[in-house]
Amino acid sequence: MGAFVVALLVVFVSCSPQIHAQTCNPSGSILGTEPPSGKCNTENNSDCCEEGTSYTTYTCSPPVSSSTTATLTLNSFEKGGDGGSESACDTSFHSNEEALVALSTGWYNDGSRCDKFITINGNGQSVQALVVDECDSRNGCDEEHAYQPPCRNNIVDASKAVWEALGVSEDNRGELDITWSDA
Repeated sequence: MGAFVVALLVVFVSCSPQIHAQTCNPSGSILGTEPPSGKCNTENNSDCCEEGTSYTTYTCSPPVSSSTTATLTLNSFEKGGDGGSESACDTSFHSNEEALVALSTGWYNDGSRCDKFITINGNGQSVQALVVDECDSRNGCDEEHAYQPPCRNNIVDASKAVWEALGVSEDNRGELDITWSDA
């Protein structure tokens, strides 16, 4: 009888909606195509899609907490920058001298964090940054996304000003393990 109760408890916990809400599994994939000549912007060491490579897509991101683990990446929000098109929140370009971020699709949450600040902690420093865009985890490898792959589901894509505020030297920018929270 004790083994049955333990087995039943395991099934209940593994099927609990609360447990499922804590996971974020891939939602699919897209196949990379060769960008047209000169169309993939590699500013900030951005990757270009590769012909025939399968890229994982996500509609979700890990749960947000008071100390959400993420990867900080470098992005340009200016016209002609590696960010591609205008920011999703206001269909405008922005200066990289402002502390700005784009969040992975799940964290962007259909724009619910637009024009709100988040607090980023990394490199022993802290900075508040304004959410102005989505780092699309569902789509990529097209003109709208500057022929770059979809974002991973745990990305805070930040302007140069954020990296400067965190005290990261220019030659060490690329990816940084951080935590963030809603401000």
